[in-house]
Amino acid sequence: MFRTASFRLASCRGLATNASKRLTIGLIPGDGIGKEVIPAGKQILQNLNAKHGLSFDFIDLEAGFQTFLDTGKALPDETVKVLKEQCQGALFGAVQSPTTKVEGYSSPIVALRKAMGLYANVRPVKSVSGTNDRPVDMIIVRENTEDLYIKIEKTYTDPATGTKVAEATKRISEIATRRIATIALDIALQRLKNNGQATLTVTHKSNVLSQSDGLFREICKDVYESNKDKYGGITYNEQIVDSMVYRMFREPECFDVVVAPNLYGDILSDGAAALVGSLGVVPSANVGPEIVIGEPCHGSAPDIAGKGIANPIATIRSTALMLEFLGHNGAAQDIHQAVDANIREGKILTRDLGGKATTQEVTDDILARLS
Repeated sequence: MFRTASFRLASCRGLATNASKRLTIGLIPGDGIGKEVIPAGKQILQNLNAKHGLSFDFIDLEAGFQTFLDTGKALPDETVKVLKEQCQGALFGAVQSPTTKVEGYSSPIVALRKAMGLYANVRPVKSVSGTNDRPVDMIIVRENTEDLYIKIEKTYTDPATGTKVAEATKRISEIATRRIATIALDIALQRLKNNGQATLTVTHKSNVLSQSDGLFREICKDVYESNKDKYGGITYNEQIVDSMVYRMFREPECFDVVVAPNLYGDILSDGAAALVGSLGVVPSANVGPEIVIGEPCHGSAPDIAGKGIANPIATIRSTALMLEFLGHNGAAQDIHQAVDANIREGKILTRDLGGKATTQEVTDDILARLS
């Protein structure tokens, strides 16, 4: 699915896509159930069919709120250093970020995306054929480096009223927008080749935010129009974000590839998980010029952490997604097919999908289905 983007990534780091390759993968469990689902991704990689010619070295790395409490840094410099110097890919579990301000703490995954240049978060949301789920097959491409997530905020006292005011900066740049529009169009182009048709929907709120979202809309359109010889077969649409949410739940079959600024992409992709049963089955890949980090879309789920009942499917699919972007499509498809077979049969499922199985039982069932 992601051959165009993976070729660009492979070219940047000299990654081969032939039959034999040894890859170094960083493992960053983070907090909560991240410590239970990341081992599932590792087991999948260790048990891939030998026909793919892949072998792996793993490096355990630290990040998260507990790491912050232990060391004073949520994202240790050593973690970034190892990822930059030794790893082609990584798996990131989850972060237990506090909802109130904690002095000195900042989300490690947001910092990691910035430090590693992970400009795109790609989240496929797809139902499994042969189940009772309504047909859904969309990819949400989220700009990953700016918007409100640059985390420039301030709180001050309004001298006129004596009350507190909080402000945050929303940043949209031409460079970042061109980059995210290009990878979204490249993904749409691959779907055009595979399916015979493809649509890109640009999501924004430029009717209110005419400068910031207006620029996002303008640059996305320019990337498409300036490259009609390449992308002309793709249908280009736009959707205001609030109506996008409404239509996504009413008629998800209308959407194919969706590109959005950081905040809208975050909200849309988490919401879209409801269309396919659970956040526990939706994967993502953080994509940069030199590394891909697979990341399940769910959070740290402190209410079930340590019980061994977290759904590992989002992590396992994120593992496959990482491999796709690294150019190993055959191995990725084997993983996707094994996961789909598990869901289709419906006998060994975790509680979020109506079953009673443990994390390891689901992992073992998927391992048994790997071809």
